[in-house]
Amino acid sequence: MLPVAGYSDRLSLRPGEVIDFHVSNATGAEVSAQIVRVRSADANPNGPGIKTEPVATLPSRKVDSFPVRQGSFGSVDLGEHLTGLQSFTLVATVWPTRLGHGEQPIVAWLDPVKGTGLALSIEATGDLVVKAGLGGGKIARVASAAKLVERHWARVWCSYDAATREITVASLPLGAAATRSATVTLDAPLASPATGHIAIGAGSNSSFNGKIERPMIFSRVLPAAEVIRAAMGGAVEDLVAGWDFAKDMTTSRIVDFGPHRCDGVLMQRPTRAMTGSSWTGREMCWRHAPDQYAAIHFHDDDIDDCGWPVAFSWTAPVDLPSGNYALLLEAGGHKENLPFFVVPPKGKATADVAVLVSTYTYTIYGNFARPEWQTNPAWRDEWNAQSKAWGGYPHNPGAHVEYGLSTYNFHTDGSGIAYASWRRPMLNLRIGYLTYPNEKIRASGLRHYPADMHLTAWLDAKGYSYDIITDVELDREGVALLKPYTVVMTGTHPEYHTPAMLDALEGFRDGGGRLMYLGGNGFYWKIALDPEKTGVVEIRRGEGGIRAWAAETGEYYNAFDGEYGGLWRRNGRPPQKLAGVGFTAQGNFVGSYYRVKPEAKASRAGWILAGIKTEKIGNYGLSGHGAAGFELDRAEKRLGTPAHAIVLASSEGHKPDAPWVLVPEEQLSHIVTWAGEPAEKLIRADMLFFETPNNGAVFSTGSITFCGSLPPNGFNNDISTVLSTVLDRFRDPAERFDVPVV
Repeated sequence: MLPVAGYSDRLSLRPGEVIDFHVSNATGAEVSAQIVRVRSADANPNGPGIKTEPVATLPSRKVDSFPVRQGSFGSVDLGEHLTGLQSFTLVATVWPTRLGHGEQPIVAWLDPVKGTGLALSIEATGDLVVKAGLGGGKIARVASAAKLVERHWARVWCSYDAATREITVASLPLGAAATRSATVTLDAPLASPATGHIAIGAGSNSSFNGKIERPMIFSRVLPAAEVIRAAMGGAVEDLVAGWDFAKDMTTSRIVDFGPHRCDGVLMQRPTRAMTGSSWTGREMCWRHAPDQYAAIHFHDDDIDDCGWPVAFSWTAPVDLPSGNYALLLEAGGHKENLPFFVVPPKGKATADVAVLVSTYTYTIYGNFARPEWQTNPAWRDEWNAQSKAWGGYPHNPGAHVEYGLSTYNFHTDGSGIAYASWRRPMLNLRIGYLTYPNEKIRASGLRHYPADMHLTAWLDAKGYSYDIITDVELDREGVALLKPYTVVMTGTHPEYHTPAMLDALEGFRDGGGRLMYLGGNGFYWKIALDPEKTGVVEIRRGEGGIRAWAAETGEYYNAFDGEYGGLWRRNGRPPQKLAGVGFTAQGNFVGSYYRVKPEAKASRAGWILAGIKTEKIGNYGLSGHGAAGFELDRAEKRLGTPAHAIVLASSEGHKPDAPWVLVPEEQLSHIVTWAGEPAEKLIRADMLFFETPNNGAVFSTGSITFCGSLPPNGFNNDISTVLSTVLDRFRDPAERFDVPVV
C-alpha cells in the first residue's frame, strides 16, 4: 500500500456542497491538506507543466492506516435459526474458476479461533471439504472422495447428524451419474456458533472465485435425491433458509425464500446476471428467463468501496468558480493528490461554454494496469525514470493491485472486470500521471484527466470563460443541464455513456446547441450505473468492439438496469449519429497529421480553415506527437453521418508498423471490411462539420490526441487556430447555421 492514499466520495460538486475525502496514512505523521485549483496536470516539460493555484488550507490532523478489503461475498444474519440448529444439510451449486490458489469457502459460519461453526470449502487441491468446529479451538476436516473441476458445474453439500455426530460431504458434477461422498464420525459434537452470521463466498480470511447458485440450509439430514431436487428448485421440507439469486437482480440484496425471510446483502459487488447451471442458451436476456441466471460470480479481488472513514471534509464556497480542483495531501514526506470538479450552481450557467468532463470514463479506466508493467522490466524502468525526471506522479496501478484494477484488466480467475468504482484510490486519476513513457521523442503518452487538461489550459491561455460540467450531472439532469450553454465541448476521450447521457447530448444538439467533439473513440460503449451506490459503473463487453476481454456468451445484459450492453453501435446508436464520426481504427500511442481537403476550403464550411496556410496541420503534439493519433474516428453515412456533413481534413501517414488495426466491427474477414473499402482507407481521422436543426452545429475532430496539439508554441499553432475559429463562431448566438437542402 502507498504510505498516503485516498479517494473522495464524489468526483464533482456544486458551490455550497460538501465533499468527503477518505484517507489512509501509514507514515505516523500528521497529514496536511490543501485545496487547489488545477490549471494544468501534464508534467511534460515541453508543455505548460503542472500548474495549481491555492484555494484553501484544511487543518492538519492525525490519520490512521486502514486496510483494503478485497473479495466479494454475501452476508446474512440467521440469528437463532442458525445458533439453535442441531442436525442440518447445507446445499449449493458451484462453478469454481480458480482452483489451486488456497482455500475457497462456499458457505461458512466457522470461527477458527474458538473452534465453533462450520465451513464448506474447496481447498487448493480441488477437494471439497468441510471444516467443523469442535470447540476449544479444535477443527475437524472432512474431504470428499473426488476433486472438483474448474469451470464445470457441480452440486455440493454437507450434512451433520446431531444424534450420531456423523458429518458427510458430497458432490455431484452436472452430467455425472454417481455422487462422490465421504462420511466421518466427529470426536465431539459440532460446536454451535456464537452468532447467526454466515458468509456466502467467503470465510475468515479467504474468498471464493467462481459462481455460486441457490445456497440452502435444511434442519435435517437430506438424502442425495432430495438434495438434487432442492438444488434444481424443487420443494423439499424443513428448509431453514435459501437464497434465490434470480430475485432482485439489479440490487445488492439476496432474497431468502425460506420461512424466516432472512435476506442478506452482497459486499464488494460480485457480478450478477450470470448464466447459471440451468442456462439452456435459448434466452440471452436474464429478464426473460431469470431462473436461468440465478448465479452470482464472486471474485477474491472484487472491490467497490474501501470503506475508509472520512479524514477531511470540505464545503465548496458559494462563490467558488467552476473548474478543475484537487486536494493535495502530505505526510512524512509522502504526497498524494485527489482531483475533483466543481460545477456551477444548478440551473445557473456562469459562462456560455461548458466543458463536459467524462468522470465515468475515468472510473471505467480507474487503475488500468498495462501488461507491460508485469511483463517488461525495461518498460517499467522507463516509466519510473520518466515520471521521476518530469516530476510526475510516482505511483503506477501495476505496482498497487491492492486497490483493485480497471475494467480493462482481468480478475485473478481470468474473467473480465465488469464493475468499476471511484470509492477507492484510482492512481491514474492524478495530477502528473503518465500513461505511456516515450523518452525518445519526449512526448508524454497522455490519456484522460491530464490530456483533458490540455483543453482547459488552452481555454485559460486564450482567455475564454467556461464552466466545467460532468457526466454525473448529465445523466441525472439531462438536457436541462446543457440548455443554458451556447457551446458544449467534450474532452479527448468521452467513451462511456448511459442512455440518458446520449439523450441529453442529442437534445442539446437538435435544440440549437453547438457541440464540439474534440476526441476519438467517443460515445462507444454503453454503461449502466449502480442504482444503490453512486460511483459504481457496469460494462458488459459483448459481441464486438476493441475489447480488453470478452463477456461470456449469454452475459451481455447489464445487471444494474437489465438492458443490453456492449457497443452503442450494436444498440442502434453509432457515434456517427451524434457527432458525425465514429471509432474506426487504433494504433500504438503515436500521432500523425491532418491533410486539409481543398474542396472543403471552397465549401460553406471554408470559414473554419480561413486561417490555415498549409495543407498539413497538427504534425506535432504532447500526446503521441501528433494531432491525429492512437484512436481515430471517421465519417460514415451508412452509420449516421449526415448527408450534408463536410469533411474538412483527414489524417494520413498512419504507418503499418505502428501497428494500426481496424476496429473488429469494421473487419468482416481478413480481406473484406464492413464498409467495402480497403482497410488502409478506413484508418483515418476525419475533421468534420455539419449544421443541426434550430440553428445548431457540430464540429468533430475524430482523434484522441487532438487536444495534445494545442499547447505547443505557447498555444499558438494551426490546431489552436482552427479551434479558436470554430469556438468564436459557435459562441455567437447571432451566427446562423441553417441545415442545407441536400
